Amino acid sequence: IFYIFKGSQTPLTITIMYIVNAGVYYLIVLMLLFYAMLVYSRLFKRFDFKPDMPCRFRLIAVCAIVVIGLVLITASHFTGIYYSFDSNNVYQRGPLFWLSAVIPTLGILIVGSVILTVACFANGGGEYLAGLLSSGDLSMKLIRPLNDPATPWLGLIVGMPVSGIYFWANNQTLVQRVLSSRSVDEGRRGVMFAGLLTLATLFIIVFPGVIARNLFPGLERPDMIYPTLVLKMLPTGLLGIMLSALLAALTSTLSAILNSTSTLFTMDFYAQAKPSTESKKLVLVGKITSLVIIVIAALWAPNIGKFGSLLKYYQEMLSYIAPPIVAAFLLGIFSKRVNGNGAFAGLLGGLLMAVVMLLWRHRIFGDMHFLLIIPILLAFSMTVIFLVSLAYPRPGEDKLRDTTFSFRDFRAEGHELKKLPLYSNYRFWAGCLLVACAGILILFS
Repeated sequence: IFYIFKGSQTPLTITIMYIVNAGVYYLIVLMLLFYAMLVYSRLFKRFDFKPDMPCRFRLIAVCAIVVIGLVLITASHFTGIYYSFDSNNVYQRGPLFWLSAVIPTLGILIVGSVILTVACFANGGGEYLAGLLSSGDLSMKLIRPLNDPATPWLGLIVGMPVSGIYFWANNQTLVQRVLSSRSVDEGRRGVMFAGLLTLATLFIIVFPGVIARNLFPGLERPDMIYPTLVLKMLPTGLLGIMLSALLAALTSTLSAILNSTSTLFTMDFYAQAKPSTESKKLVLVGKITSLVIIVIAALWAPNIGKFGSLLKYYQEMLSYIAPPIVAAFLLGIFSKRVNGNGAFAGLLGGLLMAVVMLLWRHRIFGDMHFLLIIPILLAFSMTVIFLVSLAYPRPGEDKLRDTTFSFRDFRAEGHELKKLPLYSNYRFWAGCLLVACAGILILFS
């Protein structure tokens, strides 16, 4: 259709363009709904799920959600705020296009999680949590004994900050999205908003998980707690949409990871080794890299089951990978003596240590918790970076300017921020996040 009407800008042509594009979105919605019904029909038999909510209520809920969705799709596709067409009828994103990606996935996931939390509390979850808090149960505490197998209190001090710095400052998936913002200030706001949503997971993810221990005792695998909650607590219509949103979020995350990894390899390694490579070939190399990553991940996936749960696997792998990257990041910001050669040696040394930890961790550290191993790996990587940097010349002042931390620049920025309204000061919102984190930590200590 785009090819047939290329170059035509009559009102009829533009209307046809919008109708065709809206029809594509309608088909996508129908495909997601049918896929959700297929998944639900398979899980229905596996979990022997018997809905106890009235059919009329479920029908009304499904119809209301579908009608609202269709109205939003129709309005968005005929107002021009999400997208438009240029003189050649080529699709162009509008100023509020990001809403079309955020609302269907993030909005549905948050609303669905809130509804799931309310359902858990309505089925005796509130009384169960109150009983755990009054009795001082360990499952409701963030600060735990030193011998706790999940999170010892010392690990919160020496290990968890390193993992946090990696996730929020060095994780390519997050950093690449921040770098796509229109300004540094918008990037900061985006990160702090993500931090606010992360705090909300305590109430809409963790609390239902704890309540599930009372609602569904005897679950063998921790990974099945949340799927069981979704399947058995949500009404049928919302269940299908929730599964569709989860699938969309999973696909989006996988796409972001593949995009980030292929970009890193293509631009930082292949393009540097062959600077004269054409753009088309770089795109092809990026696609091949993504394919190789998918194959490697598929071959490695069976080993995840050896770690007990997906969360434990993620945390333990992160404890091996994060220290050398965080070491290079911190020394690069706060030291003017380290250089690129030292950072590269530290990253290679950290990679070697990660392989050693993966194969012989228990022989070296015994049963020491992985959060307590993180500072040892961090100190090792920092030592390698600093010693190797001493063997090479220090960086020039032109490379240190605007890249290393300076109290003078920090104070100068503070004076400029004082001139802005409080709601425009990113340090104010950062302070609010810190206060909220401290309050949660004290409340559940």
